[in-house]
Amino acid sequence: MSITTNTNESAGGNLTARALREGIFAGIIALGLFVLFVGLETTQNIRNELVLNQRWGLLAIFVIIAAVGRFLTVAYFQPSMAARKAAASKVAADTEESFFKRNFSKIAIAALLIYPPLMVMLFGVQGSLKWVDNFGIQILIYVMLAWGLNIVVGLAGLLDLGYVAFYAVGAYSYALLSQQFGFSFWILLPLAGILAAFWGMILGFPVLRLKGDYLAIVTLAFGEIIRLVLINWTEVTKGTFGVSGIPKASIFGIWSFDVSAPNNFAKAFGLPMSSAYYKIFLFYLILALALLTAYVTIRLRRMPIGRAWEALREDEIACRSLGINTVTTKLTAFSIGAMFGGFAGSFFAVRQGFVSPESFVFLESAIILAIVVLGGMGSLVGIAVAAAVMVGGTELLREMTFLKAVFGPDFTPELYRMLIFGLAMVVVMVWKPRGFVGSREPTAFLRERKSVSGSFTKEGHG
Repeated sequence: MSITTNTNESAGGNLTARALREGIFAGIIALGLFVLFVGLETTQNIRNELVLNQRWGLLAIFVIIAAVGRFLTVAYFQPSMAARKAAASKVAADTEESFFKRNFSKIAIAALLIYPPLMVMLFGVQGSLKWVDNFGIQILIYVMLAWGLNIVVGLAGLLDLGYVAFYAVGAYSYALLSQQFGFSFWILLPLAGILAAFWGMILGFPVLRLKGDYLAIVTLAFGEIIRLVLINWTEVTKGTFGVSGIPKASIFGIWSFDVSAPNNFAKAFGLPMSSAYYKIFLFYLILALALLTAYVTIRLRRMPIGRAWEALREDEIACRSLGINTVTTKLTAFSIGAMFGGFAGSFFAVRQGFVSPESFVFLESAIILAIVVLGGMGSLVGIAVAAAVMVGGTELLREMTFLKAVFGPDFTPELYRMLIFGLAMVVVMVWKPRGFVGSREPTAFLRERKSVSGSFTKEGHG
């Protein structure tokens, strides 16, 4: 008994000493990293002279947060997580899941269906506009884009850094064709997807023999080519000025959301004029498109083409030895993933009423790919959770005005969204290296369906 007690005390003392040592090191590193970016601020006075402002208090806050955070991580969080993993490994694989976990998807869909009416009840018709648009529609657009990219990256294993190009093709297809020919949204929505799928096949042909870093470089170049074409083809795309005055979508041509239209939605139902009705309609529209993307992905994954994607992801040489045509397999992955990107692009044009090349930069592709990786490649639920956390978290920064009381009246929280986004990705990759969802159910199973362990998911199985 005394030997065990002494051993535990020794281990606890060593852990505390190591945590204290690493906390000090983290504080020193943070001091070196932030002294020029946070501690010293350069501004110009009225005489256009360079003025150096010292912000040692703000720098001390950053250093203390880094040191204390590292100390708590080593001393408490890491041992707790290790104990939880050890306890979870002892639980039998056939343990019955909780009701919430078993029905998470259905509960989430039900919550999304009642989300707009709930916001209207809480904040009023006009007050709900921000919550339905900035949080609901914005998140669902990235969910749909990430689910489309998941077909290429998560299922087929093809690294695509130019996915935003198909997003741009869909947006400009709707913007230009609706203005030039007067086609409605319901005609141009499938047409935008078809055009994006066509460009996906065009991208697929040059990359048939490429993989890894070479594939990433080619897809990145493709995305930049599309963006530069949009900038320089001014006769059609109007260059950097963008395309404005894009027509709104209607409810299947029955009710319109144009104020001057005789079949205006608000007038037809005797409601007060407000733009919130249009945003609520767009919310349900993008929700339907996202659910369609998920349904098609699930169905395709259970079909032979889905099995071929997973075989291609695991080993291309073995895939060929089984008689699978890798050419058509890659082309279908690129084209179907691009099609959903085109759908999302046409919706983006309808929502914004204005499109320009600045909306389709490489950063958008990087964010979508980060959502796929953080959520767990191949996991639809994990990707949706990652999109809600990442996109909703950055939007939530705009509401955190109380931070000005901590960091000063000149502090603008939304300017630090990419810094916090990067820190969040680092934390998630350390905490959950295989994504939010580290286990998935396989498409093929013998007698009994069992979830694939997270240790296999790291290699791409599942």
